[in-house]
Amino acid sequence: MTNNDILRRMRYLFDFNDLQMMALFKLADHDVHKAELYGWLRKEDDPEVVELTDKELAIFLNGLIIEKRGKREGPQPVPEDPLSNNMILRKLKIALDLKTDDILDLFASIDKRISKHELSAFFRKPGNKSYRHCMDQYLRHFLNALQKKYKE
Repeated sequence: MTNNDILRRMRYLFDFNDLQMMALFKLADHDVHKAELYGWLRKEDDPEVVELTDKELAIFLNGLIIEKRGKREGPQPVPEDPLSNNMILRKLKIALDLKTDDILDLFASIDKRISKHELSAFFRKPGNKSYRHCMDQYLRHFLNALQKKYKE
């Protein structure tokens, strides 16, 4: 999955308009202009599409966390670069205040089974022996499950 695809899915999932999208970036102390936003939101085959960097997606997800959960005390998190699927999954889990059982239920709602141990491996530190890289299909299934929950 591309960062642009994830950004488009988040916009659709939460029905964010242009101003709301720019406000989410602003919450994470990053100014975005409409032209930049439009470049990121273009379809992959559009010749004028602008690739969203890992850092920019991390900033957006940090803004989403602040929007949904409130600003945390102390210094704000530094946007990750590079950004892995595991970090994206973690940020969405935090933003939506999801527990392990909630995520398992989301996967089950679209007939994708995942074990509790498999899921917990995605949230471990990369150096841990039980750490497992979150492949694109898991992230795609998770976003599809969120879409089913919020859009139906």
